[in-house]
Amino acid sequence: MSRIRKAVFPVAGLGTRFLPATKANPKEMLPVVDKPLIQYAVNEAVAAGIDTLVFITGRTKRAIADHFDRAPELEMELQERGKHDLLNTMYETVPSNVECVYIRQGEAFGLGHAVYCARSVIGDEPFAVLLADDLIDGVNPQGVLADMVATAERESASVLGVERVPEEHTHRYGVIGPGASNGRVHDVTAIVEKPSPGEAPSNLAVVGRYILDGSIFDLIAKTGPGAGGEIQLTDAIAKLLQTQRVVGYEFAGKRYDCGSKLGYLEAQLAYGLKHPELGADFRQKLLEVAAELTRAETAPV
Repeated sequence: MSRIRKAVFPVAGLGTRFLPATKANPKEMLPVVDKPLIQYAVNEAVAAGIDTLVFITGRTKRAIADHFDRAPELEMELQERGKHDLLNTMYETVPSNVECVYIRQGEAFGLGHAVYCARSVIGDEPFAVLLADDLIDGVNPQGVLADMVATAERESASVLGVERVPEEHTHRYGVIGPGASNGRVHDVTAIVEKPSPGEAPSNLAVVGRYILDGSIFDLIAKTGPGAGGEIQLTDAIAKLLQTQRVVGYEFAGKRYDCGSKLGYLEAQLAYGLKHPELGADFRQKLLEVAAELTRAETAPV
């Protein structure tokens, strides 16, 4: 597989589970400590060698483009106040050698359709897809996508990021049927979108990271509505399996489902505890809260 240079970020969803917070603010701009979710995904892509970021946006998502744009007035104010650390953080939002492309998805017809919207920019190249809702704290400091890029080049195959989920949760994910395995790499023999626990081919679920051959666009174009009446990327990948090798990469690390409120709160806790400036103080605050809860639970009624 040739070098993977481009990444697609489907960010046109409405984020209804976080209303009213997402009424005027994209869910991808919700902060985890001091960075929005989309920034974590972009950092992961850039660390993996991606130099073209393709955002599939909707009409309420202008804040994402504003976030990755320059802000001369703010930069000048930080410069004048001598806040050079913050200024450098602003410059590092997107490195100067990385291009951002924004494509409007007129109507939300599913993940497959969102990815298809990037065809004019991707062409026939292999490319990555990252779902910002899935915040993954990988063991590799470079991030999970860097491991997947290396896997794609080594295996000459499309790669799906997978993790083991409880069997009762398979109906929430696309689930692979694994063939031969070599460590964390599993040949994919089948893939099913949101199967019931009794019908799932395994408990290896596809979660928020993909590296796909450019031929997937032709397959998406021929894919009709699937689960939920939407054009599912999973269905197109099932067709890809008929002509090309696809592998699942069982990443090492912890995934936080920031598409759910509980997963988002878990991410806040985890990233707050590991924050270089706030971590120690935050840990002490949590210990104090835990002690108060214990006292309240054990107090006589």
